[in-house]
Formats: sequence, C-alpha cells, structure tokens
Amino acid sequence: MIRNVFFDLDGTLLPMDQDIFTKTYFKRLAGKLAPFGYEADRLISSIWEGTAAMVKNDGSCSNEEAFWKCFCGIYGEKARVDMPVFEEYYRVEFQEAQKACGFQPEAAAVIKTLREQGCRLVLATNPLFPAIATEARIRWAGLEPSDFEKYTTYENSRYCKPNPEYYAKLLDELGCVPEETLMVGNDVDEDMVAETLGMKVFLLTDCLINRAGKTLDHYPKGGFEELRRFLNL
Repeated sequence: MIRNVFFDLDGTLLPMDQDIFTKTYFKRLAGKLAPFGYEADRLISSIWEGTAAMVKNDGSCSNEEAFWKCFCGIYGEKARVDMPVFEEYYRVEFQEAQKACGFQPEAAAVIKTLREQGCRLVLATNPLFPAIATEARIRWAGLEPSDFEKYTTYENSRYCKPNPEYYAKLLDELGCVPEETLMVGNDVDEDMVAETLGMKVFLLTDCLINRAGKTLDHYPKGGFEELRRFLNL
C-alpha cells in the first residue's frame, strides 16, 4: 500500500523545458546584478560552480552554506554584502520566469485527491533553490506550499539528487517506510534513483529527462492519466 507520495516539481508538477527556464532565470539574474559589478558570464559560471558544490555536498553543512562558501570563494565577502540583492531578485524579477513554464491542471487535481485520501505528500524537488523561489514555483503549478507536509529547499537540505542520501534523509526525517512510499518524477537519473532505497517509483514522461538514454521498460510510466490509474485514483 502506498501511504506516502513524494513529487518532483520542475518538469513534473510544473511543466517546463529545463533549458529555456534556465536561460530565462540566468538572463534576469545577470540583469539584476550587473549594476552591482557582476559580469554576466563570470556570474553564470560562478552560479554553476555553486550548484556543483551543492550537488557534491556530503551532508556536513546545508546546501545553502555549501553554495555561499563556494560563491564567496570566488567573489569574496562582497557576495555576502550583496545577499539582499539576490533575495530581492527572487521576490521580484524571478517571478517573470513563470512565463518560461507551462501549466498542467491535473497536477493540482491529483494532489487534491491524494490529500483527500489521507496520503502524506512531500515535494521532493532538488534543493538547489532558496525557499522563496521554491514557494513561487509551487504556486506557478497551481498549488500552495501548505499542500505538502515538507518541501525541500537549499536551506533545509544537506544533500541533492541524484545522491540516494537525499531520499534516505527525507524518509528518516518523516518516518516513512520506503516500501510504502512512491517517488513521482520526470528525471530518470535524479528521481528513479529512489528505487535503490526500496521506494516505489513512477516516471512522468510529459517532460522526460533521460540524459544517458537508459532503457525505461521496467519503470511504471506515462502522463497524469497513467499516474491516476497507477494510484487507483
């Protein structure tokens, strides 16, 4: 029996082309920070370095700390002084990135049905963003942060996908039994790795990411209609 359902966000509950979204995100961020002395190409390269530091995080600090340690290693303490500018970007300019995303009304409908049935719901989005950005993307999907028992952000997480420890930590924190927990996501590497912990998985193929071209035959998969049938909704 499935008692807990973990959902990815980007490309799962919130349809998007990852490349288009990323380009939109970086363009607006670079425009925001240019007046503060951040040259666009170096800034984007530094953001990617900070992202890599989070992905490699061994759990010794939060992802937020891992990012800023790396970023400040590049720009010095100036970066910490400018943190309010980054925060303002997520409150204001980042909201425009919604235009680079789609909308799937079935996402909210499935969440509502699962909540009515008493399932525990977790937003297991890769915790590379601050809470303010994650909460915005949740709302872009037609949902509210309160729809989930927990949603992962760079402040409250110490691991990233595809590290299985990311899922292990969530299961442990919430007291979820792996065999009673389903992970729904669109990324073969980042989401289906939950299977290695004994979790059930469902590959949502509407915005499929399969970097290595892996065989998908053994995964339950499809769109939201197939997900409903899989969950007997």
